[in-house]
Formats: sequence, structure tokens, C-alpha cells
Amino acid sequence: MSNEKEYIEIFEQHRNIIEENCAPLLNEKRTAAFEKFKASGFPTRNDEAYRRSDVGKQFQTNYGMNLRRIDMKSNANDLFMCDVPNLKARPEYILNDSYIPTQQATADHTSGVFIGSLNEYARSNSDAIAPYYNALAQKGDSIVQFNTAFVQDGACIVIPKGVEITETIQLVTLLHSNIDILNNRRLLIVLHENAKANILLCDHASNEHTTMSTQVTEIYLGKGASLNLYELEDTDKNNSRLAHLFVQQESDSQFNHSNITLTNGFTRNAINVTLIGSGAHANLTGLAICDKEQHTANNTVIEHVASNCTSNELYKYILDEKSTGVFNGKIHIHPDAQHTASQQTNRNLCLTDCARMYAQPQLEIYADDIKCSHGSTVGQLDENALFYMQQRGIPKNEARNLLMFAFAGEVIENIDIDALRDRLHILIEKRFRGELNKCKGCSLCKK
Repeated sequence: MSNEKEYIEIFEQHRNIIEENCAPLLNEKRTAAFEKFKASGFPTRNDEAYRRSDVGKQFQTNYGMNLRRIDMKSNANDLFMCDVPNLKARPEYILNDSYIPTQQATADHTSGVFIGSLNEYARSNSDAIAPYYNALAQKGDSIVQFNTAFVQDGACIVIPKGVEITETIQLVTLLHSNIDILNNRRLLIVLHENAKANILLCDHASNEHTTMSTQVTEIYLGKGASLNLYELEDTDKNNSRLAHLFVQQESDSQFNHSNITLTNGFTRNAINVTLIGSGAHANLTGLAICDKEQHTANNTVIEHVASNCTSNELYKYILDEKSTGVFNGKIHIHPDAQHTASQQTNRNLCLTDCARMYAQPQLEIYADDIKCSHGSTVGQLDENALFYMQQRGIPKNEARNLLMFAFAGEVIENIDIDALRDRLHILIEKRFRGELNKCKGCSLCKK
């Protein structure tokens, strides 16, 4: 029996269990999504977007699924506390694929801000998010449809018109279970006109069990809205992560996204940004540090639909031992997107002959008054620089670390939050030294 058939049977046999604890808004999207998944199954290497990422293999483990929403741990403060020193943050928590309530996880009736459970907000304020939930993701591939069919919770962030959140919203996801487990979580982020926020998404793992996660994030930025979104993955070799991010930007909105993969097993990030309003800007950066047999793929699509928009991409990989990196980046300039300026850059270091990097930058242009460029490079550490540093008394391993740190620095400097940038400098240095780099402050991450 194929993997698809197993999950199709699970859904058909247990749909009532899946739905009984979920809001009608989440349930009403399941049928169409399930039928799409049922028709296509999991992507294979015959699909161009997955040619270098064997996703089907990641579903072969006999995973458990928390369909009955068993409360594995209810007190977030007892569970973990992910702390970035000197960061003025509002911590929020997800355990596997369930939002963990905190005292702050309610709507601020003064400002109208909501940060909390997607499922609970969909119950109490369905009309407020019905225009947004699954509106972008419904066109996603079969992994997105799988997520929509099975998802039961996640997080929702809604910021009203003109409101600026001064604290960084830090959403920490901890993967923790006493069995091999499959998680399906959903994030919905809506910033209305002229709203502003910084959001930090941290993924951590706390045990040696095999974990598979699908995550679908939908982001809507109204006119003049501004969002800095930072994602940090620091899990382990037993974790597989399939993440899809959909962003829609209206006129004069600003979206700045940094995706840092420090430690993982198998990761595929798919990012789709659509600029539908004139004057919108998107900035995407990423850094992946891989060794052993780790796999990290970033697939990006930027759709320039409106005129006078700009975008910039910079993705870097540092690959050691038998690790694999994939970068597929596409910039699509639509006919009405005149006066577009877009740049895409991918730079990669392969530290061994066994490391593999697959890069495919692409431009698809249907407008004539634009400025676009793209490029990709793959190389090794500069032997002359290593020799020069050793001649001046720097040990070879330290010299290698310094050169790698300098290579990574361009991505880290893109982060506007000083405390987070400083913390990442420390974590990346520890990563290069082979030290345990669990996030300091997570009680379950300490070993």
C-alpha cells in the first residue's frame, strides 16, 4: 500500500475525530483539499519543483498523529522558555501542532490585536479571517492540500489598521513526543493598512524521536503595512520539515524575510510572494548550514503583478560532509508590472567533494521597462586566504571558521533587531565549532 493510500484511509476513517474539535471555518476547507490530495498524491521527483528533494521518502515512517488533540503539556512556562537575551519580546508557544495558551493569548480589546490559537479565533471571529484563511493556499501543491485536510490548529496574528506592535512577537514551536509523530500546523498573519510588526518564528526539537512537520503560513499585508519575519530552525537530524509560505502585498507594503537553518534533518521551504499593489517591496534572505547528510531546499517564487515594485533575494549555503543544498528561485514579471526592479543572488560554499549544491535561478519577464538580474555561484573556501591566516598564527580550523563566519555575515546583517542579530552571531559561531547549539533558556533542550 502506498503512502498516499495510508493517509487517505486515515482521513476517511477518522474525519469525524479530526473535525469534532475544530472550528467550522477549518472544517469547510477540508473536502476540496482532500480531493486534490487524493487525486495527485505526494509529489515525486518527476515534479520539477521536487526533483532534488525526495519528499515521498519522508512520509515512509509509521508516524502517530494527535487527531484527538490530547493535551500533552498545558503549562508553557513549565515546558520551555526560549530566550534571546536583551530581546524585548512577547513569547507565544506551539507544541508540535497545538497552540499552548498563555495569559496574553487573548484579543487586546483596546487595540484590536489578536495573537493566539488559530482554531479558537476561527470559532469566535470567523468573519474576521474567513476572507484570508486558505485563500492563497488553496492553489498550493499536494503537500499544502494535505496540510489543509488534516490541520486542526496553529497560530493566528491579526493587527488592525494603523497599529504598530513594538514588542517582537516570538512564536516558539517545540517538537516533543514519546513516539514518532506527524504534525500539521497552520499560521495566519494579517496586517491591515499601515500596521507594523516584527515576528520571530523559532523551531526546536527536544528528543530523539523522528518528527515530520508540514507547516502552511499565509500572510496578508495591507496598504503601507510593514512586516519583518525571521525564521530560525534549530532542530535535529531526525526532523523533517515541509514549510510553505504565501505572502500577498498591497501597495507600499514592506515585507522583509530571513530564514536561517542552523541544524536540521530534511527541510524544504517553499516561499511564494505576490506583489499586487504599486510600490510594494519584498526582501528575502536565507542561510543554510548543513553537514552530515542534512538536506535543505529553498524554493522561491516572486510574482511582480503591479508596477513600480521592487524585490531582492540573497540566499547562501555552507555545505559540509555529505549534505545537500537546493535553491530554486523564480522571478515572474507580469505584463502590467512596468518599472519593476528585482535582483536575485545565490552564493554557496561546498567544503567537501561529497557535498552537493543544486541551484536554478530563473527570470520570466513579460514587461519591457524593468531592471532585473540573477546569478548563482558555487565554490570552496579560498585556499590562499587560509594559507595567509595560518602564516600569521591562526590555526587552520579557526581560520576556516572565520572565513565561513564572514561568508554568512551578509545574511545576518540583514536582520534589523540588534539582540536577535547578536544571538545569531553566537549560535552560528557555535554551529561552526560543532558545539551543541540548542537555544539557551529552553529547559527541555538542555541535555
